[in-house]
Amino acid sequence: MADGNTTKLDVNKRDAASSRATRRLRRSGQVPGVLYGGGSDPVPFAVEERTLRHALAARGAVLELSVDGGKSEPAVLKDSHRHPVRGELLHIDLLRVDLSQPIHAGVAVHLVGAEDAPGIREGGILEHVTRELQIEALPSDIPESIDVDVSAMEINAVVGLGDITAPAGITFLDDPETTILASITPPSVAEEAEEELETETAVVGEGAGEAEGSAEDAEAGEVPADAGGEGGE
Repeated sequence: MADGNTTKLDVNKRDAASSRATRRLRRSGQVPGVLYGGGSDPVPFAVEERTLRHALAARGAVLELSVDGGKSEPAVLKDSHRHPVRGELLHIDLLRVDLSQPIHAGVAVHLVGAEDAPGIREGGILEHVTRELQIEALPSDIPESIDVDVSAMEINAVVGLGDITAPAGITFLDDPETTILASITPPSVAEEAEEELETETAVVGEGAGEAEGSAEDAEAGEVPADAGGEGGE
């Protein structure tokens, strides 16, 4: 682990391989990746999955990347692909960066203080609308997440991007007028929907019961009392 907001990561250069070779690499516990940018050619590499997972645990951290034990250079995560079911890393793209130049990055939105919000205490439902924001910042200033305090939200309240202040050194790139971060809706909306569903289910159940009873009467040869005059005597 390096000082500050950086993490040391050692990788091994690999040849651009076929999909079969890539599958063998993954089965051996390695994750294939490519290093881009910085005016240099792309460098395919492989890294142990566990090592990579620990290095990426602090989202937004700058990686001090060393290829085959060479001189380290700063890089950030550009993209990653995970298995749709198991969630394991299948491939990553890293981007060389200049620590003195700002870059664009996506940062997770973290809602804090929800348990203290008056709207929640009154039974309202908190909706986390926007889960990631696009920002511009120096690589070493990119945070793991943007914390949004929702502890003062009432029922029907909305918190937009224009309602919060960007941390020092960070510029929000999303539209502050249209980007909604969180809202609290009244409990009646969800309760009414649930009541309507229960009512519809009950009506359908009653109808099915009546139809079943009629069928049983017909099979037993019984005729309803009002279904055709008086019996012959």
